[in-house]
Amino acid sequence: MSSSNEGSTKAIFYALGANGGIALAKFAAAVYTGSGAMLAEAIHSLADCTNQVFLLIGLKEAKRPANASHPMGYARVVYFWAMMVALLLFFVGGAFSVMEGVEHLKHPQPISTPWIALGVLGVSVVLEAFSLRGALVEIRKIAQGKPFMQWFRETRQSELMVVAGEDIAALAGLALAFAAVSLTVVTGNPLWDACGTIAVGVLLMIVAVLVIREVKAMVTGESAAPEVHAAIKAYIEADADVAGVRNLISMQWGEQVMVAVQAVMQPQPSAVALVDAINRIEAGIQQRWPQVHWCFFEPDHASPAPSAASDI
Repeated sequence: MSSSNEGSTKAIFYALGANGGIALAKFAAAVYTGSGAMLAEAIHSLADCTNQVFLLIGLKEAKRPANASHPMGYARVVYFWAMMVALLLFFVGGAFSVMEGVEHLKHPQPISTPWIALGVLGVSVVLEAFSLRGALVEIRKIAQGKPFMQWFRETRQSELMVVAGEDIAALAGLALAFAAVSLTVVTGNPLWDACGTIAVGVLLMIVAVLVIREVKAMVTGESAAPEVHAAIKAYIEADADVAGVRNLISMQWGEQVMVAVQAVMQPQPSAVALVDAINRIEAGIQQRWPQVHWCFFEPDHASPAPSAASDI
């Protein structure tokens, strides 16, 4: 297992442990207090737990060896499970919360013993912050100093991106729920609780859409990270046996990368020497970038200069 894969798994287990405890506490508080915002948060945490199980399933399936029907392996299956997580977050977390909030707007209900709800929300903030910290620690190890949003847009690690997105949405949702319950206590108006429920739902749907957009790019075939793609091209162009790179295609395949190169080669004394030069370049690429599991190299020659036009 690669170090980045280990980091993703660790972040998922952080999130699963935190959300499992949070979900139980929130459900108990929602039943006891009758708070719609608390119920929305409980459903959100339950959905998050399911999401983390999905991500772990994806990481396990991605390790299946290649076979005749899947000659490049199953690494991209993690993108499918990440998309399932995003859809679950949208419909179970977001849409359910909005519907619950609308129902409480139509039929407002007072919150009993709101201090219990506020206490559970406060503890949940601490646990979610612990989970988010774990994800950010793993992100910093691989982000190479990039700001978070740049890393979010450029990362090819769908599972770590999903965990980070969920944790950020969870913390923001907890803040909204805390504010809604507090305003309900201060004003005595249960409509604040209903509005908070709707706000939590809208927030979850926004985060889900952002995650879906990023995962869609991975599912449809995204290149390796821009800095990796550029570095591989520069490495090939710097080789003494290469006159120039005509085309370089890289494709992220889960944790792995596929590279296809069309390069103009310097004249070689024989076909064997040409093959040896290509093999040496490919081996160098895979040594420097171990994630490159496939390297397809097409040698080319410089195009002949166009002949002068005849005056006749």
